[in-house]
Amino acid sequence: MKFIDLFAGVGGFRLAMERAGHECVWSCEIDKYCRQVYKKHFGDEPYGDIRTINASDIPDFDILCGGVPCQSWSIAGKRGGFEDDRGTMWFEVFKIVKIKKPKYLLLENVKGLLSHNEGKSFERICEDICEMGYAIDFRVLNSKYVIPQNRERVFILARRLDTLTEKEIV
Repeated sequence: MKFIDLFAGVGGFRLAMERAGHECVWSCEIDKYCRQVYKKHFGDEPYGDIRTINASDIPDFDILCGGVPCQSWSIAGKRGGFEDDRGTMWFEVFKIVKIKKPKYLLLENVKGLLSHNEGKSFERICEDICEMGYAIDFRVLNSKYVIPQNRERVFILARRLDTLTEKEIV
């Protein structure tokens, strides 16, 4: 399947997705140094600022992947949430989803997203995803089971409702 890589960093999602046999058709990363590393490893440089892209210009894809900036949600930060510019990047993702309507969304963030604003921020994100026509599931996973680092992350997997069979709808 074809995927896009948002908030790509140096390409963690891309590496995993390509190893699973998927094809990256577009990527986006604002940090110029990350873009340089990404280009060195993958041969193409990600688009810069997601806020300036016209979603219609993004090639068609099946899966939207993204590690939305986490500083606004982390217990290690000020937890500015949607009041912090980085916290509004969820809405930039949703602009792309509304136009491109991919089959799947695979999103990642810090575990603190679940508890921010007594859970209301995460609830809003989930509601927005559902309102766009997706079934959603999420899990907190710890990287310590695959790499020597203890990092809990929430992974959100959403699937467009019209791709579900009757048996899959619960």
